[in-house]
Amino acid sequence: MQLETYISDLLYRYDCVTIPEFGAFLTQRVSAKIHETTHTFYPPKKALSFNEQLQQNDGLLANYIAEVEKIPYTTALNKISKHIKSIKSFLNEGETIQFKNIGELKLNADGKIEFNPSDHINYLTDAFGLSHFTSTDVNREVYRETAEAVEETAPIALTPQKRSNRNWLKYAAAAVLFLGLGGFGAATYYNSTIENHNQLAQEQANEQLDAKVQEATFVISNPLPAATLSLEKQSGNYHIVAGAFRVEANSEKKVKQLRDNGFKARKIGTNRYGLHEVVYASFETREEAQRELYKIRREHNRDAWLLIKKLK
Repeated sequence: MQLETYISDLLYRYDCVTIPEFGAFLTQRVSAKIHETTHTFYPPKKALSFNEQLQQNDGLLANYIAEVEKIPYTTALNKISKHIKSIKSFLNEGETIQFKNIGELKLNADGKIEFNPSDHINYLTDAFGLSHFTSTDVNREVYRETAEAVEETAPIALTPQKRSNRNWLKYAAAAVLFLGLGGFGAATYYNSTIENHNQLAQEQANEQLDAKVQEATFVISNPLPAATLSLEKQSGNYHIVAGAFRVEANSEKKVKQLRDNGFKARKIGTNRYGLHEVVYASFETREEAQRELYKIRREHNRDAWLLIKKLK
């Protein structure tokens, strides 16, 4: 199983990808920067890190593998578990594990996992297609000092109507103005290039990632008759999924059960497989949804998971 391929796919869209019983890969946005010595402009990116303490299964990786390989969720979990046992055995033998386009993992002297991230791929979709850019050095001080030296050494006529070094001053001023405009033009060109790349990157990334939203599938036999529920209006693109049902009556039964337990449950339509999706609630921000997801997993359903989906 190419575990690193699945993790790499998810890092483009999510800030945290947890590998059950092993750890989590985290991303943090880093702003664009300029190297003062080489005058190289580096685009913004997602900086990768690894946290060995985050091992609790959040369902994201397993659901994605189940969808891609067309296998049950539990089978995907078992495949992950077997792969992680193999990785741990190699680490314990002192070997370095290579995760393609992600980085290297190895054990330190204390038996803790050390992570060395790869710089081959930028997982920030806003910067898709951008590379570093080196600009030539513009040294305005050299020309200014030259102009001052010319003014000091040029012959000066004592005739009040004319001063012989005025032409030198005009040339020096023109040189300074030309260099200033050149620097401004270079900066404008670079900013324009970044903006065009960002727009193209966003369009391409959206087309690639729209197909990677995960859905869990559950089937309940002996469906109950359909029930009509009156639900309050909810909004937000972050949904905590309770299940997805082939029979619509089962989804309505699930909504009623959750609302009886105090949740703002509702149906959010059907997914690409025609399954009726039921969520505990929907939220405007990822932070709110994540807090509620942890609470639901701890107190109600450990298999609940977070779906990011813009509803029509």
